[in-house]
Amino acid sequence: MVLPVECPGCGALDVPLCGACGALLGRPRRCEDGAPRLDRLDGRPPLPVWALAPYAGPVRGLVVAWKDRGRADLARPLGDAVERAASELARPLGMVLGGAARRGGEGPPGLVVVPAPSTWAARLERGRVPVRELAVRVAAALRSSGTGLGAVEVVDALGERRGRDQVGLGARARAANVRDRLRPRRAAGRCRGRPVLLVDDVLTTGATLATCELVLARCGAVVVGALVLAATPRPG
Repeated sequence: MVLPVECPGCGALDVPLCGACGALLGRPRRCEDGAPRLDRLDGRPPLPVWALAPYAGPVRGLVVAWKDRGRADLARPLGDAVERAASELARPLGMVLGGAARRGGEGPPGLVVVPAPSTWAARLERGRVPVRELAVRVAAALRSSGTGLGAVEVVDALGERRGRDQVGLGARARAANVRDRLRPRRAAGRCRGRPVLLVDDVLTTGATLATCELVLARCGAVVVGALVLAATPRPG
């Protein structure tokens, strides 16, 4: 009565997240075709991206409440959902890395999980880094999968200069904004020569993930894919 709680997806009272809304965060599905900024424009396929759900309806309310409205109590159910998704991706990722290791005649290179960076202002306002929380849960699931991914670790390889948040910007503005802000951190050197899985909350135009991939590639890393909570549906 003093501190009422409700499901941010549907408004059901007395539960942080109802079963029906939580069930919308299902199995990971490929979604990169709906993100125009992931198109490399050179004939190569775009970066593989998996999402747990479309960013619409109750899922949109859930993600916004977790990120921007102080609902830290949602971190656990969202983390559980992303762990389940990462466990499903462990086998295909292990096959890719194992094949590369056999061709190179070496042991499996340790997979690196890199969270997409948040702006300084967003970190200050939230008092936490939600996407990094997801990355930690992803790495934990991949480490325990036993599918030949090597020593999986989370590396904060990317940072952002002070600047405007991406919320409310169109596709071109998003691309220009993130291109100007994103930079490698000193820890990016730990990604050199290693496969990287990016983690983010929402895939919109793909500008953030495309820039993350470009910056990490310049540091000698090989980005093999990305996992996001939700992806914005195509217009119409």
